[in-house]
Amino acid sequence: MDWRVFAQQMASMSRELLAQDSVDATLERITRSATELVSGCDAAGILLLHGKKVETLAPTHDLVTESDRLQERLAEGPCFDAARGDTGERVFRIHDFTHEVPRWPQYASQAKELGVGSMMGFLLYTEEEELGALNLYSGRPGAFTEDSETAGWLLASHAAIAFSSARSHAQLEQAIATRHLIGEAMGILMGSHDLTEKQAFDVLRRFSQDNNIKLREVARRVCEHGSLS
Repeated sequence: MDWRVFAQQMASMSRELLAQDSVDATLERITRSATELVSGCDAAGILLLHGKKVETLAPTHDLVTESDRLQERLAEGPCFDAARGDTGERVFRIHDFTHEVPRWPQYASQAKELGVGSMMGFLLYTEEEELGALNLYSGRPGAFTEDSETAGWLLASHAAIAFSSARSHAQLEQAIATRHLIGEAMGILMGSHDLTEKQAFDVLRRFSQDNNIKLREVARRVCEHGSLS
């Protein structure tokens, strides 16, 4: 492993991650970078865990999605555990799926049938939040070495910061857009029903609560139809 070259590649990747214009684009660049920068990696994806439900983001190959679905069905597997974050483990590596894997026996035997030879996973986290797991797959047993694990861990560290930043930016943009939408809807109600600003907002809020509809969607309805009906 030429770490000088790897450092240059990581620097270039970091700049590209910050230049992406959406969360999805950021995640796709992260998983593509894993296949480009980590020796032995044939496929990569990001797994999020919602309770016991699995969400697969930016998979580079169908194998990633199939593996995640298998782990969800069995409620067992390394990616499943890594994404939970409460096990205290931030990195795992399964060297060879042709050998017995005592910790995840059901998953290992069926993953081998999917074509998994070896795999690694890394908890994506910052000091403020845990974001899921970056998972790397190879069709070859023994494809991942200690150098591969170090490279994957470095990539995951950069990826977590980029993912968190992209998500925060997207949430801010959505909040601003929602604020503008609500303001426009309030203006329509104020003009058509001779309401004050507070009265118009109360109308939107009550309709949202009474009908269990998000305030943003209520505002959108007013903007599109000119009224709540």
